Amino acid sequence: MKTYSGSQTRSSIASILSDQELGFRSGTLLHSYLYIYMNEFDQFVKHRLRFKHYIRYADDFVFLSQDRRELLDLLPVVTRFLERHLHLLIHPGKIELRTFASGVDFLGWVHFPDHRVLRLTTRRRMLARLSQTPSRPVRQSYRGLLSHGNSHKLISEIENHVWKLPLD
Repeated sequence: MKTYSGSQTRSSIASILSDQELGFRSGTLLHSYLYIYMNEFDQFVKHRLRFKHYIRYADDFVFLSQDRRELLDLLPVVTRFLERHLHLLIHPGKIELRTFASGVDFLGWVHFPDHRVLRLTTRRRMLARLSQTPSRPVRQSYRGLLSHGNSHKLISEIENHVWKLPLD
């Protein structure tokens, strides 16, 4: 078995990632490499910036602060680090500065201080998939997804319409 140093691993992953132009599909092997590749960014945020309220999943991340100025000052620092050290660009259309009370859109959910709701596009995609493939595994998968948010009404709606269909 061949082993690699941290810099060799990062270099290999960077070479693979540089061939990607439009992001990554979740669940692919390439997507898995992001966890290794982005670790340097995580360490930078945690140890150099000492930013406490940072969440990341693959190539999606959120910074939370009560101080708007802190977030505005953070943006160029983060952008510069990603460009110089990881050769990554932040999509300008995906940068949002908003209050937590108006909801933070992250990973298919809109998160509020006291609850979360499924993003409208995620809901539409889920309902379309369920109408095309109402198999037990698909239904159970979506039921699991919905259990993580405030979606009792949506679960009831689906159970009354889609989930009553005959099983495979």
